[in-house]
Amino acid sequence: QLQLVESGGGLVQPGGSLRLSCAASGSSLDYAYIGWFRQAPGKDREGISCISRRGTYTYYAEFVKGRFTMSRDNGMKIAYLQMNSLEPEDTAVYYCAARNQLKDTCTTGIGSYEYWGQGTQVTVSS
Repeated sequence: QLQLVESGGGLVQPGGSLRLSCAASGSSLDYAYIGWFRQAPGKDREGISCISRRGTYTYYAEFVKGRFTMSRDNGMKIAYLQMNSLEPEDTAVYYCAARNQLKDTCTTGIGSYEYWGQGTQVTVSS
């Protein structure tokens, strides 16, 4: 059973940066693709990005492309979301999730994920 814990959220000014971490425990990340999602108050949870199990494939939603970068370190059992040029509209609770799959691809389809973290709050405000 894989457990995920997000960290790195906080309050940042518009234009600032944050790096979120998703630390895994309980089993290996080697066969899991990982996704980042967010949910703002009153809105549905939405997919931001994902990375395949070997890190060879990544996907970014249009609204974060060029600003956010996802990476992973399977040896350390951790994934990251580097967020630059943050905007007030990025304010949300951010979640990481994982699913075991042999194929080296990923998806941001929420229903595809087996394991979820508890979330970390990101607030972008001056």
